[in-house]
Amino acid sequence: MTETFGELLAAAARGEFPPSDGSATVLPQPNERDAGVLSLSAHAVIFTDEEPEWIRETLAAAPGDPLAAALSPFFLTALTTRTGRLAGNTDLLTVAGPLSGEPPLPLTRIEDREHPRVVRALAFRDDVRVWSAEGGMLVLGRGVAGRWEAAIEVDPAARGRGLGRALALAARHLVPEGGPLWAQQAPGNATSVRAFQAAGYRPVGAEALLAPA
Repeated sequence: MTETFGELLAAAARGEFPPSDGSATVLPQPNERDAGVLSLSAHAVIFTDEEPEWIRETLAAAPGDPLAAALSPFFLTALTTRTGRLAGNTDLLTVAGPLSGEPPLPLTRIEDREHPRVVRALAFRDDVRVWSAEGGMLVLGRGVAGRWEAAIEVDPAARGRGLGRALALAARHLVPEGGPLWAQQAPGNATSVRAFQAAGYRPVGAEALLAPA
């Protein structure tokens, strides 16, 4: 039985998931910063230090489709009110394995810790590493439960040339410790979703993180 959220993520990266039986798993927060909801195929995972009994009662009270209860406005509002946290976007959570060899495009490591992109990334991740490319940027860092996460940015003038895919692929060459490598995409950002999937990232579920207020 999974005892920590980190263990659940490691299993999901291997393609091993909780049963798709409509139930919910409540796990403690991996640390003070990280809390949230991960919706898998017919299974919800809530990682928070709140009382599991309250979580289950509130999920059961949510109107509408029970399989969608964990990410419903009803439940997220109740959870943020109870925890005093702020709910972020609901993102598509994807994962990919590491790749050997050099990245498919030239990158320049940004060592300046005061760089605006580094400062912004440090608000959400640890051990942040940032690279620039002509027309874009790549960020790696340890996010939820210490998992390695990738984020990319493509300048407007450089879009439509496959740079997003190349940056997402480059992250797989650069991830330390043999991965796995995680990435979140807003479902409405179809360009980003396609870029990561073209770079070999597999959909795992939908995730909403609760940031400290």
